[in-house]
Amino acid sequence: MVDQQLITTSNLLEGYRITKHLGIVRGITVRSRSLLGNIAGGFQTLFGGKISIYVELCEKTREEAFQLMLQHANERGANAIINMRYDANEVMNGVTEVLAYGTAVVVEKI
Repeated sequence: MVDQQLITTSNLLEGYRITKHLGIVRGITVRSRSLLGNIAGGFQTLFGGKISIYVELCEKTREEAFQLMLQHANERGANAIINMRYDANEVMNGVTEVLAYGTAVVVEKI
């Protein structure tokens, strides 16, 4: 099982030795804001500054993609993920895809 402390954006995990590469793992989700959310977000843009309703949507979306990536890694038998990244694309106006991905590995403490 992947421990959230054993996830890194680098190629190596300090204090651990990689014993097996299990391949790429990913979690993908597609989200949009509701009509009321878009109205509230549009209203916030009139005053400038942080648009909290969209920040919340982005945080939830990234967390969902991250959890799906962890699930995929666990299914592969990994106990760590290296080279972890996020990617996001607009699928259509107001609809965004978020992808969390990395390399699933088995590590042992040095």
